[in-house]
Amino acid sequence: MYHFLYNTGIALLGAMMKIASIFHPKAKLWVKGRQGVLAQIQSHISENDKVIWLHASSLGEYEQGLPVFTALKAKYPDRKFALSFYSPSGYEVVKLKTWEDVIFYLPLDTPQNVRELVRVLHPELAIFVKYDFWFNTLSELSKNQVKTIFISAIFRKDQIYFKPQGKWFVSVFHEVTHFFVQDENSKKLLQSVGINQVTVSGDTRFDRVKMLLKRDNHLNWLVQFKQNQTLIVAGSTWKEDDELLKNFINKKLPENAKILIAPHNMNAEYFQKFKKELHLSTILYSERNEKNMSDFQILILDTVGLLTQVYSYADIAYVGGGFTHGIHNVLEPAVFSIPVLYGADFHKFMEAKELLEAGGSLIIYNQQEMNSLFSELIDNEEKRKEIGTKAGNYVWQKPDSTEIILKEL
Repeated sequence: MYHFLYNTGIALLGAMMKIASIFHPKAKLWVKGRQGVLAQIQSHISENDKVIWLHASSLGEYEQGLPVFTALKAKYPDRKFALSFYSPSGYEVVKLKTWEDVIFYLPLDTPQNVRELVRVLHPELAIFVKYDFWFNTLSELSKNQVKTIFISAIFRKDQIYFKPQGKWFVSVFHEVTHFFVQDENSKKLLQSVGINQVTVSGDTRFDRVKMLLKRDNHLNWLVQFKQNQTLIVAGSTWKEDDELLKNFINKKLPENAKILIAPHNMNAEYFQKFKKELHLSTILYSERNEKNMSDFQILILDTVGLLTQVYSYADIAYVGGGFTHGIHNVLEPAVFSIPVLYGADFHKFMEAKELLEAGGSLIIYNQQEMNSLFSELIDNEEKRKEIGTKAGNYVWQKPDSTEIILKEL
């Protein structure tokens, strides 16, 4: 009964996305990207290839899984690597990268789709990052005796899997080879429903952000923009965050500080409107070749893929999403040993809670608090370093999750 309802729901999802694709660009990408997936895979994967399949729902999960993906690529150079995404926000950013042999959208989770997918892909190992529990996909992998693992998985008591109506879905969890979970609570929750193939390995996002310090983060245009000023980097901001930032910039930002804002939503009209609302000299990243960057006090990053490098230049970080959408990645700035500030909607995010408990972050509840905390940190270098050191220590004291996972594979 439940499986029938699930399949009906999947079919309705596909129908609704086709309708939505008429009006919404992301939905159009979602639908169009799933056309011709099997042929796409067959053009890169032959019957004799040994394949490792990696799946990430979106860009954040891809970044989370990257340390494991990279380590496997080095360990098994004779394998073909297939990478799939559920969301356009992951696929469209990563599709230009070249380390994988084939990259594709995960087909809709219907029995027929997944039978064909597993037949064409014929993986010997399938790795899913954090979540994306697709019942038919996991069942089909089990039927074909494909070793299937989840990495950096995390569970909460209020999820349907731990309620009576979710018992039918848990049956497919028994067919997963192994769960590598972030914390003891997740392990206990899985064990409470009879899932014992579980190892607490921590969060591979810590491994990922540690890698950021080892690469070349130099950006000439940002050196020119920052000069010797104190720099606030506001990353992955939403409209609610930008409204607070706008008011701080227009009323409180001192001359000895600069702000770089990287909005989450890539919308050209929004960028222009936001720029006009700021009273101080403002430049868009896309305009950088036309002007002297040092002449501007505000920079709006109207592109993707640079934020982690940008954080390396920050003296203070503000991470968006903490007022309506849920906090974004606080580890990316924390690894650079700078104070991290974010809004009050962070309680579902373990790393944000732990960073606060470690003394490496500060919470902003309203406009007055943003004005006060930003002003204090701009003026007090000693306090910046004190909080920043605690932020960096929090990241570096975490275990090497990738090493734990690879030992078990």
